[in-house]
Amino acid sequence: MKRFLMDRLITWKNATRHKPLLLEGARQVGKTWLAHEFGRTQYVNVAYISMFDNPVMMDVFAGNLSVDRLIPALSIEAGTRITPKDTLIIFDEVQEIPRAMTALKMFNETAPQYDVLATGSALGIAMHPGSAFPVGKVDRLKLYPMTFLEFLYACGQDSLAELLESQDFALIDVMHERLMTWLRYFMYTGGMPEAVSTFADAFPNVDFNAIRQVQAALVEDYRDDFSKHTDSQPRPVVSTLRLNQVWDSLPTQLARENSKFLYGAVREGGRGKDFEIAIQWLVDSSLVLRVKRVSTPLNPLAAYEDSNAFKLYCLDVGLLGAMSGLDARTLLDGDALFREFKGALTEQYVCQQLTVQQRQVPYYWSAANSSGELDFLYEQNGQVIPVEVKAGRHKQAKSLIYAQKKYEYPLAYRYSATHHSDNGAIKDMPLYMAGIV
Repeated sequence: MKRFLMDRLITWKNATRHKPLLLEGARQVGKTWLAHEFGRTQYVNVAYISMFDNPVMMDVFAGNLSVDRLIPALSIEAGTRITPKDTLIIFDEVQEIPRAMTALKMFNETAPQYDVLATGSALGIAMHPGSAFPVGKVDRLKLYPMTFLEFLYACGQDSLAELLESQDFALIDVMHERLMTWLRYFMYTGGMPEAVSTFADAFPNVDFNAIRQVQAALVEDYRDDFSKHTDSQPRPVVSTLRLNQVWDSLPTQLARENSKFLYGAVREGGRGKDFEIAIQWLVDSSLVLRVKRVSTPLNPLAAYEDSNAFKLYCLDVGLLGAMSGLDARTLLDGDALFREFKGALTEQYVCQQLTVQQRQVPYYWSAANSSGELDFLYEQNGQVIPVEVKAGRHKQAKSLIYAQKKYEYPLAYRYSATHHSDNGAIKDMPLYMAGIV
């Protein structure tokens, strides 16, 4: 399995001076596997310590956090000798023992010769407000579900993946229908590693019901985490009910003509004060992507944020399809999958791809008088790049054309199910190129 974040882990390792690294993300996106693979391929030795349900480590970290005291204990627990630079120390599920998170500060300040990588569920990390997070003492990377390129590599389609990376559009056009077929597979399967493995291991004899069972189990696991982390707090700041209500509303919110998040669509009469904490909790846990509106689509986008308007996307397109009950038979009906519930799946897919590419969630813009909207915006090399997403093969995009002329964007992308074409400032790209170009 190929994960492109590996390159950034290697860059971290090779840096002359680096802090302990926190690899965070939602549960089940592949953090533990990536940490092991990084250690296996880049170090002589790996000292792996799981913090999950580990009373011995709980006692160890309850005491003095001196590195001279910790190293022997960690060596015994991992069953291996720990030597500086040659050994990668992995604190897996670090959020289970908050003082292990605090210990990262000690490694940074007193023992920088040791390479420490901590993996943590963003959900758990966000739920320990009373513990001392080592602000400024750790480097941080976030792992998201697999991208379309990673999916192709996982399925043994290396040639197709390399073709997309080459951006040889003459040959890409020849392979267009094959690439669209694989994109449909990805839109259904999504990027959660267990679902991808279920698909890849069985292909071409794929049991799509088995994939749905994996996705349904993941959705229920997240529900269980809601109650686990809220009920365990002495004074819960958010209720399990509110979290479930927002989580369950995602397909309905995105299926609306204007997918701006509406509190009233969560519960009749709902208001911001009822759900804003639940939404922030889900954002902090990496279970949702919050795409904020900007009042003016100009650089810097953060200066034009409208805190009262946003869209919420799921962390993974496959999970969104499972939550909405998407039927596997749509895979057989041409581009129907991309148009499901008014193109919400297609927007979800593009949002994911852009988030990984840009290492941050994009923005969107809508005119105050509702005369136009840009699906996504991001900044690149000091320029604002607008993105229009089309669920089918038609390319009509009045808002994009209007905005491009008004704001004189040097580059704009329009993604659809059609072939690539270059029309000057507006470049038409097939959907499978999202997050690649």
